[in-house]
Amino acid sequence: MPLSKLLHRYPLSKIILLGFLLGLIGIGAVPGYFAGNWRWASPPPVPTLEQLKGLRKTGLTIAGWQTLQQDTVLIGGRNWLLLEVQHAPQTKALILLLPQSDPSDQPQVEWTDVSGLQRWILDSYSQMQFTVAVPHDADSRGEAKFTAQQVATVQARFLRARNERQTYAVLQWYAWPNGGHPAPSHWFWADRRAQLSNRRVPWVAVSIQISIEPFGNIERSRQLAESLGKTVQAALMAGPLENL
Repeated sequence: MPLSKLLHRYPLSKIILLGFLLGLIGIGAVPGYFAGNWRWASPPPVPTLEQLKGLRKTGLTIAGWQTLQQDTVLIGGRNWLLLEVQHAPQTKALILLLPQSDPSDQPQVEWTDVSGLQRWILDSYSQMQFTVAVPHDADSRGEAKFTAQQVATVQARFLRARNERQTYAVLQWYAWPNGGHPAPSHWFWADRRAQLSNRRVPWVAVSIQISIEPFGNIERSRQLAESLGKTVQAALMAGPLENL
């Protein structure tokens, strides 16, 4: 097809985007092609996979919050870790965690599964962004240890969810070692970039529910949700999402 007709049929911005995506695919595919294998056909191992798989049994300690109940619940055919936590007598929250359980396991439709199980009506959508820094010890050839920082910038979706029994302020995102986002595509491209360096990006789906008054304004719970979100991300980064 002549270039003039191609530009007329497809906007230039779409052609540039298509070329960019093909370039990314080519960068990853060409080395594997010449080596006789496709890099993404057999991705590298997930370094903390055993810790992720064990999260449902070990639970997660949330600093400043008391765990009232820990259980495993089946949602969408997969087992989630459920934590009921309390910060003060009148401040409670439910935390649902779905950790990656297989090297090929990818984020999919977790938010739909959670809302479908509880028959939620959703509204008041907004975004929340926060940054978490976690110190950890790094070992230099087994001779000396030094303190470094693992930093993650997270973007989560903040919304109101209600059914016949309860109304919640809800915070949701996919957490990984140096970031987080509620859209699976953001994890997908982060993992693809990591695989170019023979690494992987482990993930945990996080859904936090804070009870509010019926049809209540979730903005009144934003500060509490952000504080708890930071604490959960930090706990994951210090445990099964530690950046090795």
